[in-house]
Amino acid sequence: MFYLSELEHSLRVPPHLLNLPLEDAIKSVLQNVFLDKVLVDLGLCVSVYDIKSIEGGIVLPGDGAATYKVVFRIVVFRPFVGEVIAAKFKESDTNGLRLTLGFFEDIYVPVPLIPTPNRCEPDPYNRKQMRWVWVFEGQEYIIDDSCQIKFRVEGISYPSVPIERAEDAKPFAPMVITGNIDDDGLGLVSWWDSFDELE
Repeated sequence: MFYLSELEHSLRVPPHLLNLPLEDAIKSVLQNVFLDKVLVDLGLCVSVYDIKSIEGGIVLPGDGAATYKVVFRIVVFRPFVGEVIAAKFKESDTNGLRLTLGFFEDIYVPVPLIPTPNRCEPDPYNRKQMRWVWVFEGQEYIIDDSCQIKFRVEGISYPSVPIERAEDAKPFAPMVITGNIDDDGLGLVSWWDSFDELE
């Protein structure tokens, strides 16, 4: 789920950071540039792990900042296809479910990957929200935020940035995970606890 990736980057260290030790100043700039950003085919940058090398320190004419070429390692979030992850329910609609890990909220479970038979109905506690119900052996299992949801990663995509967006469109997600809860042991953890109690 988390990987160490080595990157090389040329960066400008502004003058107000030059009073810090060089490595601290560079780490601060790297964090501003990379943290919480998605790099295509690499994943979501979570933390600057360490700095391997620093070269340069060139000050360009008319600029008070120093420019360095830095090789560093960064921790990235990029689950692999087939990995099972525990998440929390975020929201649902007629297209399926949206899950969250707290630091990453673009996990979608489309309708074909929800256990069947199922149905989508208005949430009695929040009429603006829809909820999904799985029906198994006459019992109804509501998919909500009552406990963790285990899902299997079916795919990861990096959509291209749209040129135009409608005003009511959802915020752009640079990395989208497609999840599956239609298999044994997947879905709400409480479902499987209740099955254990029945045995």
